[in-house]
Amino acid sequence: MGNKDDKNTDNGIRLDKWLWAARFYRTRALAKQAIEGGKVHYQGTKAKCSRVVELQAQLKIRFGADEKTIVVQGLSGSRKGAPEAALLYSETAISEKTRTDLAASRKAMGQTSISDGKPTKKQRRDQQRFEQQQL
Repeated sequence: MGNKDDKNTDNGIRLDKWLWAARFYRTRALAKQAIEGGKVHYQGTKAKCSRVVELQAQLKIRFGADEKTIVVQGLSGSRKGAPEAALLYSETAISEKTRTDLAASRKAMGQTSISDGKPTKKQRRDQQRFEQQQL
């Protein structure tokens, strides 16, 4: 009788399962939706959920306005704690710098959150003041 982890490493790990184990998504179903939605690229191409993950493979994962480029450092088919999950991948230096630069520029522009909801009182007053100045 073999260990379940041994069985997974012999046959390879599915991409959706690896993303779940590396704690990028809370459930495998969410990982599957992201892959099918084109938010995850494996080695520069759109991937399927059943794609077998290999060591040193490059993944691009998009989260809203942010995009991470990571390199697979380890394989695991089981979800463990965050410190162990962080050992499964490493983010490239270029990706990390790009993400921090974009976050800083969004913060400088005041776009920390985009809301489609009702404007606040302050936003409404500012808009009215702006419209009055235009007349």
